[in-house]
Amino acid sequence: MSKPRIGLLGTGPWAERTHAPALAAHPGLELSGVWGRRPEAAAALAAAHDTTAHSGEVGLDALFAESDAVAFALPPDIQAPLAARAAAAGCHLLMDKPVATSVAGAREVADAAAAAGVASVVFCTLRFAAGTAGWLGEQAAKGGWFTAHAYWLGALYAPGETSPYAESPWRREKGGLWDVGPHALSALIPLLGEVSDVTAVRTEPDLTHLVLRHVSGAASSVALSLSAPKAGAGTGIELRGEHGTAVLPEDWGDPVTSFGAAIDALLESVRTGQPHACDVRFGLRLTEILAGAEQQLNA
Repeated sequence: MSKPRIGLLGTGPWAERTHAPALAAHPGLELSGVWGRRPEAAAALAAAHDTTAHSGEVGLDALFAESDAVAFALPPDIQAPLAARAAAAGCHLLMDKPVATSVAGAREVADAAAAAGVASVVFCTLRFAAGTAGWLGEQAAKGGWFTAHAYWLGALYAPGETSPYAESPWRREKGGLWDVGPHALSALIPLLGEVSDVTAVRTEPDLTHLVLRHVSGAASSVALSLSAPKAGAGTGIELRGEHGTAVLPEDWGDPVTSFGAAIDALLESVRTGQPHACDVRFGLRLTEILAGAEQQLNA
């Protein structure tokens, strides 16, 4: 049987460094093409991976027609409407987090995927990285956790930082809440249960604290930023409960390998017809929680 064909939407640093290499190297897929808003960028990335370049509305529809699935490496509020179109065209979805920064946008994608009967996976790194996915599963199986504290403090906008991701307009506008908040929530929810209530506090320039109440009765706290000092940046989760304490491993593995695991998860969901735990409906729930926090901050 021929391999499933997957198209890539996006040509930025994340697409270039993670998505395209993982998709092109995956033995169970054929990279059917690359679409970009800038034709020259699409042509360069497609040439690097021996596939076809697309741009514009016509190119978008052509790539959907030539693909069984589509991977997204686009800003969230550009990703969402295009993912809804891809689902309507019968393409399975491999999305980045957050699905969208509005509840309406995220719900549009989730509803489109449900109506079309397509599978979906949202790439929340901790759920797929080799060094963290197993740990999360083990701690969730133990249960009995009383509380947790998570922090995701990036130095993207620290003085002297030269990361290409700092050029992203949506990250600069939305900050740590929306960029790294989905990562923290994607780990805390399977560990402590669904979030029933959130309280948000922000200090300048971009430090957001969330206090979460979970349906299990546990509570957790989260600190999020993209503007931490370099020396104070870092990521971690600490759990405390009946079994003592547990700390998130520091070695997560290579992002390309992690994205490969997300590809595997999508293919498995397509094969079995069973939704993945980190699918677009879960992505919608993350957006709902973060939108609720943002509403408090804006008020």
